Amino acid sequence: MFDTRTAPYAALLLRITLGLLFLAHAGLKIFVFTPAGTAQFFASLGLPAALAYVTMAWEVIGGLALILGIWPRLVALALVPILAGAIATVHGPAGFWFTNPNGGWEYIALWIVGLLAVALVGDGALALKPTPLGSAAR
Repeated sequence: MFDTRTAPYAALLLRITLGLLFLAHAGLKIFVFTPAGTAQFFASLGLPAALAYVTMAWEVIGGLALILGIWPRLVALALVPILAGAIATVHGPAGFWFTNPNGGWEYIALWIVGLLAVALVGDGALALKPTPLGSAAR
């Protein structure tokens, strides 16, 4: 049974958690690896170095949008390609288990499922700007 009284708070919890994870990963790229180091890593994978800057910006913007509830359903869907790209370029070849060298894809796949759940369940409680796909109460 779907509990319409608590579901908006479950969506809020999921939204905030996913948003914080994106901010943490952006922070790692910005403050630990540095933007230039992250760009160099992207280039070592055969990706355009400029894509690193786009990725870091989208992780920050997307993470904040999820936390604040600004078009969360659309933002969740828009963040999926970043994670799919991480699987395709780094984590997929490392195997399933995230404890494998270079980290496998299990954690990133779970993260994608969480984003898809936000897109499906709705904006959740306290969304500042609900998406046209749903309302803040969903």
